[in-house]
Amino acid sequence: MFIQTEQTPNPATLKFLPGRDVLGRGTADFTGAVEAARSPLAQRLFEIDGVTGVFLGADFITITKSDARDWFLLKPSILGVIMEHFTAGRPVLLEDGGDGHAAAASADDEEIVEQIKELLDTRVRPSVAQDGGDITFQGFEKGVVYLAMKGACSGCPSSTATLKHGIENMLRHYIPEVVEVRAVQ
Repeated sequence: MFIQTEQTPNPATLKFLPGRDVLGRGTADFTGAVEAARSPLAQRLFEIDGVTGVFLGADFITITKSDARDWFLLKPSILGVIMEHFTAGRPVLLEDGGDGHAAAASADDEEIVEQIKELLDTRVRPSVAQDGGDITFQGFEKGVVYLAMKGACSGCPSSTATLKHGIENMLRHYIPEVVEVRAVQ
């Protein structure tokens, strides 16, 4: 098994491509070992000293590290865990946890929310997945779209620019009811 790695715009994250499906569809984001209980793979990765985040995508795994650790020390351990996990045929998730699409909108906003989700799914999410992250819809209220940044996007120095200048401008162009985009934790 050959696992490729790719840099992301976030220097604290690295994208690992095992050359096979990880989740197939959807995503799963873990920021600690306790919440990773439903993923045997994420649990094993959190056992590595310095791993602070695990994001599982369709065909990739994004790992976030602490500032105190260097990638050249972490990479061999991470590669070993990923390779061993897939070689042993273990499940990535024990249950389906969804893909993070939450919806907090009034009945009047349903059509707008569907348009927002459609644009995010077709134009935004594929692009940010290439960088090892994801952006999911969390709500729409009074013209403000609330999005969650995950994986490499969470904490990325360029995520604010992406959110404000890229996503906000695109949504405002196609959906006049959108006046602002905000990130939520």
